[in-house]
Amino acid sequence: MYRPGSSLSKAKGSKNQNQYGIGIPVKKIENQIPKLEDFVKSRDWVGAITLLEHEQGINMNTEQSMKLAYCKFHLGDYRKAIVLYDQIQKQKDYNKMTHLYKACCYYALLNYDDAKREALKGPECPLQNRLMFHIAHKKNDEKNLMTYHYKLQETTTDQLSLAAIHFLRSHFEEANDIYKKLLLESRDYHAINYYVALCYYKMDCYDVSLDILASYLNQYPTSVLASNLKACIQFQQISGKAAEDVFKQLQHKYESGDLFQDNDLLRHNQVVFSGGENAQSVLPKLLDVFPEARLNLAIYYLKNDEIQEAFQLIKDLEPTVPREYIIKAVVHAQLGQQTDSKEHLKVAQQLFQLVGSSASECDTIPGRQCMASCFFLLKQFDDVMVYMDTISQFYETEKDDDFSWNYAISNIATGNLKKGEQFLTSITNEKILNDESYVKWLIRMYIKDGRAANAWDTYVSLDTTSETLSLLELIANDCYKMGHFYYSAKAFDILARLNSDKEYEDALRGAVVGVFQMVIAKKESPDHLIEVMGMLKAMGNSPQVEYIFKVISKWAKENDIDLM
Repeated sequence: MYRPGSSLSKAKGSKNQNQYGIGIPVKKIENQIPKLEDFVKSRDWVGAITLLEHEQGINMNTEQSMKLAYCKFHLGDYRKAIVLYDQIQKQKDYNKMTHLYKACCYYALLNYDDAKREALKGPECPLQNRLMFHIAHKKNDEKNLMTYHYKLQETTTDQLSLAAIHFLRSHFEEANDIYKKLLLESRDYHAINYYVALCYYKMDCYDVSLDILASYLNQYPTSVLASNLKACIQFQQISGKAAEDVFKQLQHKYESGDLFQDNDLLRHNQVVFSGGENAQSVLPKLLDVFPEARLNLAIYYLKNDEIQEAFQLIKDLEPTVPREYIIKAVVHAQLGQQTDSKEHLKVAQQLFQLVGSSASECDTIPGRQCMASCFFLLKQFDDVMVYMDTISQFYETEKDDDFSWNYAISNIATGNLKKGEQFLTSITNEKILNDESYVKWLIRMYIKDGRAANAWDTYVSLDTTSETLSLLELIANDCYKMGHFYYSAKAFDILARLNSDKEYEDALRGAVVGVFQMVIAKKESPDHLIEVMGMLKAMGNSPQVEYIFKVISKWAKENDIDLM
């Protein structure tokens, strides 16, 4: 029941309301005063209200009050419409249909309990059934939803109501079938073209949606909803700036009030198109108006590392469409990695798998990325590469640093070091570059590629922090595993001096022996052996150290190598 010009701010009684409705400008009638019917036909609700109030003044009769309430409702001024219906209901033998009209106002204000109460006071009729049908959906009352569904008839209004519920429940194909059937019955239902375009948009058929929308916008160039849909398609296909340009064109045609203050939908999407600007001031107020507001606010929190806030938004969300599954999965994955929670990581893995293995998404880019994410969390990197390789070309074109980061890790983990380095060093996002994990994977890649010196230089170039200890441990252990004993010894030496843990001393002795072995094999410089023996000597005397010195000294003497 969302209509153009609907805004929560209108409850405050703003005088500057949207005069366009679905977008048809008011026709100027030469040399005669416009009639009420002219204003209504043109959707000029401000003009209609002004005429009614001017003609009747304070002595407005019931019929005029009904007309005024009708115009107030279509203008989006629901509270003033309710006041008028209240006044009408104080009269003897008032029209009981006013309870249903009043229920429509409460529904538009998201007050579903009062909407239900008023609707039940009204007469049983198709309007009451449609209202109760939609209220049942909003209150997740599946039993009553089916009850009122069975009462729907084949009339245009009932079928439009059914299509709306299908759409709200993400059954876009079913909704589209109804809309196309209605269009076949009457080509005069121009607005249904917009609904068809909207369904195609929801099914990711952006070109088809834009083609249908273009013909509608040719007829109604000031349509707020159609212009908004065009902007959304531009956002998906081109960029946020292209979407904002559509809004700017609409703003130039908007002759009264503030386009964005008068339209919650545009205000919501403006936040999205601008990359989250004003998200915290706009989106929280719209959580109960648009389901997307919750998802977009969660995305905003994720981008700003406010993971707990994002989790609070989606923890009770029951996903129905892929985007909802994906965002919920990302939140659980981020929270799981942040808190080292296996439970959250398992939920994320399962949600990614649900999307990636579904028949509708398995061959799409988001679907394949979901399967890659699923295997990534399971650390099954060979499987990750199966999916990421198929979509890498798309993300290379898009220059997506998040993809490059995950793709680099997966390549390094599977031994494709050259490609891993290519994607790792292509990243420009400061947030990723400043993350400890980035440096760790860069060091890990250097060590695996036999460039332990580069790994050590990377460590040396960093400022000393508590995080550098973990980098030292990484260098010490990975270099030891790969046979780069000289740099392993250097790392273990620092760790042993910073921490009295005996394991570091044992590891240093092992690394020194490793350097000795590499010198014997002529794969290491005797100078490096002298250096690491100095580290060993600085540890103090012990039977193990004395034995190592004795063995190395004997070998050096036999091979005419000066260790002094």
